[in-house]
Amino acid sequence: MNRTMNRTLSVKIIALTVWGLLLFSPFLFQDVRQVEVAARIAVFIVLVASYDLLIGYTGIVSFAHTMFFGFGAYGVAIALKQIGPGWGAWTLGTLSGVAVSIVVAILIGLLSLRVKAIFFAMITLAAASVALVLASQLSQFTGGEDGMIYSAPDLLKPSTKLLTDAEGDVLRIFDVRMNGKIAAYYFVFITCALMFWAMLRIVGSPLGTVLKAIRENEGRAEGIGYRVVAYRTAVFVIAATTAALAGAVYATWLRYTGPDTTLSFAIMIDILLMVVIGGMGTMWGAVIGATLMVLAQYYLRDLMEVASRATEAIPLLPELLSPDRWLLWLGIIFILLVYFFPAGIAGTIIRGRTK
Repeated sequence: MNRTMNRTLSVKIIALTVWGLLLFSPFLFQDVRQVEVAARIAVFIVLVASYDLLIGYTGIVSFAHTMFFGFGAYGVAIALKQIGPGWGAWTLGTLSGVAVSIVVAILIGLLSLRVKAIFFAMITLAAASVALVLASQLSQFTGGEDGMIYSAPDLLKPSTKLLTDAEGDVLRIFDVRMNGKIAAYYFVFITCALMFWAMLRIVGSPLGTVLKAIRENEGRAEGIGYRVVAYRTAVFVIAATTAALAGAVYATWLRYTGPDTTLSFAIMIDILLMVVIGGMGTMWGAVIGATLMVLAQYYLRDLMEVASRATEAIPLLPELLSPDRWLLWLGIIFILLVYFFPAGIAGTIIRGRTK
């Protein structure tokens, strides 16, 4: 028991260290791209953790998570585009995206969660495909394949001066300009941190215990009096709502929303990989999986380019390390992670290695 607690504590320390780095990212990593990576990590931690509520804690396999992510993003995008860059429009867009997500999640949950897992997964895949087609074709509302560009609320605009010096210029703290860009980043960080904390509370509550019981033995949970379909629908709605909120936050940060950034099936694959890498049913694993995957997507190509140049004198190796083959190496790294960490990084650390 003590060993398990120590291993769990070590995973929490790793995850909290990541959150700490995200907290100070604008001051530690002042390059625009690095701050963009930090914001994306924060959003995907929430997105992966909300999906882990489904697949890791309840045993529900869904391919519609990016659909809810897109509902939140498009809700904000359409509102800011049509009404204007104000907090009233942002709130209306967010609530609209969340409301649509809740209604669709309830309909899918009540109609489909009684069927076998593979059929439910196919139904969610079909629903996500329909949402992607609609977003691409309803160009008068969604911008079609080109997406939409819009302005964020004034507080989050780079031109906004949060703090000024005696001469009226933007104040710098540790050489970081206190403008709307820093406000936008901390808007993303704070909202994502609060949503992640809320999910930690959910899995640590009696509801989380019931969800685990349903995952382990659905028939037994039904037999002792739990309404399994009601609980599965409830967690499906919670996960959908959280994904929609994450989409709203990400759309506010990007100030652009399109099918490729919110509804693409490639994003769903990324979420699945992040859950597997981090560890299903651990929640803290979402932090590890999302961080490693996003860093690999942004920096693996650059690292391979450096390695290719450094090994120019060695036959064949520069070709193997060519930046154009970064997806191949990403796949190899994923296979190795699954081999050495069969329960995900966090799951394997917490449970310990078994012979």
